[in-house]
Amino acid sequence: MQEVNLGLYFLSEVVGTAMLILLGCGVVANVALAKTKGNAGGTLMVNWGWGLAVFAGVIVSAYSGAQLNPAVSIGLLVAGKISFVQFLVAVAAQMVGAIIGAVLAWASYKQHFDDEPDPAAKLGVFSTGPAIRSYGFNFLTEVIATFVLVFVIFGFADYGVASVGVPAGIGGLSAVPVALLVVGIGASLGGPTGYAINPARDLGPRIAHAILPIKGKGSSDWGYAWVPVAGPLVGGLLAGLLAPVLLGLGK
Repeated sequence: MQEVNLGLYFLSEVVGTAMLILLGCGVVANVALAKTKGNAGGTLMVNWGWGLAVFAGVIVSAYSGAQLNPAVSIGLLVAGKISFVQFLVAVAAQMVGAIIGAVLAWASYKQHFDDEPDPAAKLGVFSTGPAIRSYGFNFLTEVIATFVLVFVIFGFADYGVASVGVPAGIGGLSAVPVALLVVGIGASLGGPTGYAINPARDLGPRIAHAILPIKGKGSSDWGYAWVPVAGPLVGGLLAGLLAPVLLGLGK
């Protein structure tokens, strides 16, 4: 096993997460904002857009194992697949990449943000929000949906072995089932909360929403922000603890 280059590891997660968020927030902007060619495209368009965003992000971040999500990273950590240092580097990179991706999505749709009268639609491009606000049930939904994500990712394979000894089994062609999994989670479990299932996906863009000069943007809804961070982390932690046992990995 070769020594991991933490600089490349960090860059890999930045690039992959930025690509994920650019395309993911981009599809929401296309559906939600005024005067876009995809306006009112519907929930399934968003589901598929996010799935393909995951595919693109995975493809360009093979060096680090294409984690792109602190919930995935914490699952890998507790399952013994990555070190604590790798976990910290990955999460920091994911947050940086998420902010970059959100800023690029905003720049791509700048005129449509200006023409959109609804502050909630603008915030919805960047971060998730509940259909019915009930913090306990919203939290539970995020835990369940993220557990499904991380548990099934473990089930695809024991992550393979990259040349530097980090998880890489979700690169290449196996990026396809990960993308389809995200589409399926969105279609099945996305209704109550908008399926953040990724703390970086929600928190990074929410920070971007707060600091960007978006015309008429309104509140960033920080009162809800803990739910799409804590819920996915708990779901990922549980999956990392249970998947090796229930799936018989590493034997």
